[in-house]
Amino acid sequence: MSSLSSMPPSAAEIVTAVNAAGAAAFFDHEEELLFAHPRHVPEERALDGAHILVDYKSFDPDQPYADRAWFEATEWVPDGGIDFHRQATIYTTSGWQPFAAEAARCAEAVAEWLAAPGVTAGTVLRAALAEYGITPGDGLSVTYGTHSDRFDVPVAFSRGAYGLLTLADRDGSLRHLPGAHTGWSILLHDERGEPVGDPVYITGNGDTAIDCAADSAAAAALVADWLTAPVSRHCDCYAQERHFQRHDPECNRYAGPRAVRSAA
Repeated sequence: MSSLSSMPPSAAEIVTAVNAAGAAAFFDHEEELLFAHPRHVPEERALDGAHILVDYKSFDPDQPYADRAWFEATEWVPDGGIDFHRQATIYTTSGWQPFAAEAARCAEAVAEWLAAPGVTAGTVLRAALAEYGITPGDGLSVTYGTHSDRFDVPVAFSRGAYGLLTLADRDGSLRHLPGAHTGWSILLHDERGEPVGDPVYITGNGDTAIDCAADSAAAAALVADWLTAPVSRHCDCYAQERHFQRHDPECNRYAGPRAVRSAA
C-alpha cells in the first residue's frame, strides 16, 4: 500500500477525501493514475473487479494542488482479458473549481456509487417508464453508445406510420448518478427517422443538477400520454387526414399535458 507521503500532494488530497467519504483509494505510481474501490476490497485486488478511475487536471499545471481543477470519475470493469471496459460516468466537474472542494465532492459521489453500484439516472428513468408498462422488449429500445445513450419509444402516426420518441440526457450519457442528473430531453422523429422541430420535453441546463426522480416521472408521463392519446392532439401536422400525410419538419407546435408542460 502506498503511503500518502509518497504521493503527489494532489493525489494525497484525493485519497484522503475518498477515505473520509467511506471508500478506499490508491495512487498507481507506475501508471500515474488514481483508483478508488470498495473499502472491503484489498488494494492488490482492487482492479480485479469493478473500480473507479479518478481523473483530474489542473487549470494551471505549474500549481496542480492550489489552483482550480477539473475532475471526472468513471467506473471500469475487467473485460475478461488484460483490458477494461468503461461502465459509467460517476462524476464530472462543472467548470474549473477550487481543488480541495471539488476533490471532496468527487469523493462523495465515488463513495455513494460504490455503496450502491448500478443505480444510475438511466435506471431511474427506466423505472418511471415501467410504471406505465413501457419496458425493454415491450415498447422501449435501449441504446448505449460510445458518446451518447438513448431510450427510443415507437409512437403510431396516422395511416399506419410510426415515429420515435427519443429520450436522452442533456449530458449525453444515461450512466451517471441520479444526483448528477442535469435534465432529460425528448425529441420526436418522424417515420423517416428525421428529427422534428424542437424537443417535446426538455428540462435543466446541462450543468446544474436537478431532481432525477421528479424529472423522470414527468418525462415518463409525457411519453405515456403520447402513446395513449391521438397524435393529432400533440402535433397539428397529423390532424390533417390525408393519405400518407408527411410530418412537417418545421413543425414544433406540441400540446402535451398541462402538468407536464409546466414541469418542463
